[in-house]
Amino acid sequence: MSTSYDQLGYVRVSACSPPLTINNPQANAQSVLDCATDLHRQSVTVAVAPELCLTGYTAEDLLLTNQLIDDCEQALALIAAHNPLPILAVGTPWRLQDGRLLNCAAVFGGPRLLGIVPKSRLPNYGEFYEQRWFVSGINVNEVCQHPVLGEFPIRVDQLFAVQSTAPGTPVSTPILVGAEICEDLWAPTAPSTAGCLAGADIFLNLSASNELIAKSSYRKQLVSMASAKNICAYAYSSSGPMESTKDVVFGGHCFVFEDGVQMAENERFEFEPAPAFADIDLLKLRQDRATNTTFAQTDRLTPYRITHSDLPVQPIAALKRQIDRHPFVPDDEGEFSARAAEIMAIQATGLARRFKAAHSDNLVIGLSGGLDSTLAYLVCLDTLAKLKLPNKHLHVLTMPGPGTTSKTYGNVQKLTRSNGVLLEEIPIEAAVEQHLQDLKHAGEHDVVFENAQARERTQLLFNYANKVNGIVVGTGDLSELALGWCTFNADQIASYNVNAGVPKTMMAYLVRWYASHRAEGDLAEVLEDVLDTPISPELLPHADDEIEQVTEDIVGPYELHDFFLYHYVRNGARPAKIQALAELAFADSYSPTIINRWLGTFFRRFFTQQFKRTTLPPGPKIGSVSLSPRGDWRMPDEASAEQILKEVAEVLETSTAS
Repeated sequence: MSTSYDQLGYVRVSACSPPLTINNPQANAQSVLDCATDLHRQSVTVAVAPELCLTGYTAEDLLLTNQLIDDCEQALALIAAHNPLPILAVGTPWRLQDGRLLNCAAVFGGPRLLGIVPKSRLPNYGEFYEQRWFVSGINVNEVCQHPVLGEFPIRVDQLFAVQSTAPGTPVSTPILVGAEICEDLWAPTAPSTAGCLAGADIFLNLSASNELIAKSSYRKQLVSMASAKNICAYAYSSSGPMESTKDVVFGGHCFVFEDGVQMAENERFEFEPAPAFADIDLLKLRQDRATNTTFAQTDRLTPYRITHSDLPVQPIAALKRQIDRHPFVPDDEGEFSARAAEIMAIQATGLARRFKAAHSDNLVIGLSGGLDSTLAYLVCLDTLAKLKLPNKHLHVLTMPGPGTTSKTYGNVQKLTRSNGVLLEEIPIEAAVEQHLQDLKHAGEHDVVFENAQARERTQLLFNYANKVNGIVVGTGDLSELALGWCTFNADQIASYNVNAGVPKTMMAYLVRWYASHRAEGDLAEVLEDVLDTPISPELLPHADDEIEQVTEDIVGPYELHDFFLYHYVRNGARPAKIQALAELAFADSYSPTIINRWLGTFFRRFFTQQFKRTTLPPGPKIGSVSLSPRGDWRMPDEASAEQILKEVAEVLETSTAS
């Protein structure tokens, strides 16, 4: 698929810290322009340089000299004449007509100074003493008529717009950019919050944050939280080591966050700090803002002035952004280990509370020897431990049928023996055969044949639970619910489904983690056997004791479906975007044609199988994606997939043509 990623809602943002010379605005302006020219070649649309980078933050009393202030105006004119970027924010002092001096962000749009944003909060403690030179610009609201720079506003409450002109782009509204300066972010109420409520997608911070022990982590935490609560992208640029080191040292720290997640960061303490680049997903941010009603319903206090850039969004040929193959699973092993323990704690706590509410004596589970039921079995063990009950309160049923193989049957035996759990075996072949005879079924291995087995097992589980005053623990996972790969009124129901929020790609990781961290001896060994077993419903008779139905041969690879599910439900992405991202993430595994085939399968099944999700039993939400009809996903059973499938087909046609 030939893609210009700006057409899919991405914009490239950079935080840079060009080398500077204290008290030489002309040289610093040229340094900024050299950096901007390089960023332009790399398709950057929005860039930010540090606080007072035209003078040096450490210029001190030189900031009060006419020479330096006049030189800054000439430096701004130089930047305006040669700036190639749609949005470029540069730190500079600016003196008002009445003599007051402001610490400012000068924002350029191509060959024009769009506006000047003054700093609101001036630190005057510790090593900072800005009030010696500057006044707060929080109440400044002027329009400057400059003989060289033209007309531009000087005010805090303004945003800067850049428009995408790419044909067919979904970003039909302008991209809005705001700016604040260093201490503004550290204040209890930051200008960025009001700016984002006014519509800013991206906020820039021009900073001169000196380096102290652990300060870099703290500033990243601030930016992370600012971008998360304001649901925005946030680019932060700080002064570099060429500032004066008389009392403090600056590291040139540059980084970019998106909605609380770090997207890029440079190395500190370099004399020529490298820029930090990130491709920001604007459509994801806007989806999150629409979904998050707290953000959407917060009062917007005052309208912001918006000034438009003369240059459009830069086209992006190659994405500078990591696209995770398995978005539900963290890459870092340490992070995953902590998350795995938390997931199983959520599952076990939910089931334990349900057990108490039902005044039950026992947990009842059907164990097939496959991945999903094995995880649910492990959760049951954790639940009983939490309730301080012995394992005899777990009743495990195995219900072999025509498709059951010795491998899965053996896994069930080993699992229960390893924990001293009583196993009840109830074969279903005779009951299913009688049922099919009663239906005058012709004997084909069709959907009736398959579903009769699933419903027979469910009937046994619930009736057995009545017998022992138990609750039936469901085993079906989030991925199966998305595809409707379950039998209505059979494995689709349970008293409580502990796996309802766990996607298939997470399942294997959780069982493997349990085998490595929680299990010993026989249990660890059998869990490895379960992980090596192909995913199958085992509803068709087998030959030579081999699994006849391999689920992923029928509905497609679960790693693809989980990828599609995440980007559609979590990020609201259209099929064309999902296809493009999947091609990047799975370039070494699946061709564009194969990805497109299974993308069509995903959407076809996701829409036609909603009726099964409408009547789901209760189960715990685990992550940011849930399909509970009472919680995160409310969708009519009759919704049409026609337009979505049309786009899926068009994506393949476009890809083939190109």
